[in-house]
Amino acid sequence: MNKSTFHAFCLTLALGGALCSSTLAHAAGEPAEAQAKPPASLTAGAVSINDATAEQLASAMNGIGLKKAQAIVSYREEYGRFTALDQLKEVPGIGNALVERNSDRLKL
Repeated sequence: MNKSTFHAFCLTLALGGALCSSTLAHAAGEPAEAQAKPPASLTAGAVSINDATAEQLASAMNGIGLKKAQAIVSYREEYGRFTALDQLKEVPGIGNALVERNSDRLKL
C-alpha cells in the first residue's frame, strides 16, 4: 500500500467514525445542542488571548501558525488587551472563520 493510499484509507476511517458517532448520538435522542458543544476538556484548558505567548497561541489554535500567533501578540502589545474575542478579527490575517473555529479554545 503506497503512502497516499494509506492516508486516504486513514481519512476514510476517521470520517466514518465521526459520522457513526454523530449518527448514534442523534439516534439516542440527544438534543442538537448537546451534540454541538465542544468537549469539556477543550473549554477547561482554554488559552487566554491576553496572556498567552505566540507559541502557546499557535499550539492551541486550529489554523494558526507561529507567524499569525506573533501577529496577535504584536497587536495586543500595540493596542492593549483584548476586551472581546471578536477583536481578533482586527488582527491582520485573522478572519471571522478562524475566530469562530477557535472560540471554544480561547478566553480573555
